[in-house]
Amino acid sequence: MTGEAASDRHDGTGHRARLRQRLLAAGGDALLDHELVEYLLALAIPRRDTKPLAKTLLREFGGLGGLLTATPEAIQRVKGMGETSVAAIKIVHAAALRMLQSDVAARPVLANWQALLDYLRADMAHHPVERVRVLHLNTRNMLIRDELMSEGSIDEAALHVREVIRRAIDLGSAAIILVHNHPSGDPAPSRADIELTRAIAEAGKRMGIALHDHLIIGTEGHVSLRAQGLI
Repeated sequence: MTGEAASDRHDGTGHRARLRQRLLAAGGDALLDHELVEYLLALAIPRRDTKPLAKTLLREFGGLGGLLTATPEAIQRVKGMGETSVAAIKIVHAAALRMLQSDVAARPVLANWQALLDYLRADMAHHPVERVRVLHLNTRNMLIRDELMSEGSIDEAALHVREVIRRAIDLGSAAIILVHNHPSGDPAPSRADIELTRAIAEAGKRMGIALHDHLIIGTEGHVSLRAQGLI
């Protein structure tokens, strides 16, 4: 018997109906975070009281953002979570990212900056390890490729200048945007971040590839190295 098929059967029909009515009448803002997760889990585990589990998950992962972006393996380690309920959590995250990504792809990135930030925050802000991505743009600044270049430990990720520029040449990129997250939550750039950014900007310039920005994403916000005058 899996964690989802626990013995504490629960008939919460009336309570769930009230949650559903509030959701349909007034939208997601009518529900607290734990109620959103509770109702979602109730669809996957229909005969169990999912409120305690929802509260446990939010506490374990530090909130809704941390829960949605957690790995399936991490979520499934929480007692009571099996494959079906983990999949329910991850499909919501995938759908949200797909919607945000489509907004980014629909218009030139530089004219749609807020949509880009929303997408990156949803995807990276709560990620527990450092990840480095390169956004490749064409001559109209439309996104042509969003690639994960490196995934590191809790506090570092290796990225090589030649690999970034070679990949941009292969894709015919006119410009790139570097993006990485700080798992600490603090998006302030390190000296290594600044030095790497300047090295890539210089190498790209020699090959006719512009570095528009380097964005650092954290739970406490984001930093643009160009806005900081560091490029």
